[in-house]
Amino acid sequence: MRVAIAGAGAVGRSIAGELLENGHEVLLIDKAPEAIQVESVPQAEWLLADACEISSLDEAALQRCNVVIAATGDDKVNLVVSLLAKTEYGVPRVVARVNNPKNEWLFNEAWGVDVAVSTPRLMSALVEEAVSVGDLVRLMRFSQGDANLVELTLPDDTLLVGTRVGDVAWPQDTALVTIIREGRVLVPSKDDSLEAGDELLFVAAPDREEELEDLLSPPVDRARDLRGTGPG
Repeated sequence: MRVAIAGAGAVGRSIAGELLENGHEVLLIDKAPEAIQVESVPQAEWLLADACEISSLDEAALQRCNVVIAATGDDKVNLVVSLLAKTEYGVPRVVARVNNPKNEWLFNEAWGVDVAVSTPRLMSALVEEAVSVGDLVRLMRFSQGDANLVELTLPDDTLLVGTRVGDVAWPQDTALVTIIREGRVLVPSKDDSLEAGDELLFVAAPDREEELEDLLSPPVDRARDLRGTGPG
């Protein structure tokens, strides 16, 4: 897979290194000469150019890329790169970094963004995940398809502990994609049983998140919620 990364700072170089280790072809683009640190990621291609310019993207042969990652520290640049990648070059998948959470609403299909990654939101979500067993944590928003990547750590006292994945009546428009158990990543099958402490990652429609959290909550939590919604 060929991947172009706009922004060769620490974030862009780190992403490039990971992708190269996984066998992908990577091109790093940056307009700042000091950012062109070829020795830091020698296996990557490097291009000193402005990724907001059509001529630069032509030189980068963006039409041959399977993925473009807009990873600069400037949200305006990331939006322009995303829009050009999608509309001018038909790149199948565009991932954009959101630096300022206030701009997150802009990073959507209209701007060519398939996946928006907000570093502040992700960091706060990971903090919440570390201390909130049983609470649903939103990790990432997918612009196309109107879905989120969400995580929940299964509490000890939920009724689903010991239940086969295939026997759970999951909410509509949700999919269990990964179980993280004792540091191992498991691709769930219908015969796998859920265990207390499992980190469950779902792709879910936003309007199904509450239903999903209710399903995975302990019975006491559900009863309390029901009491709270009764007549005053």
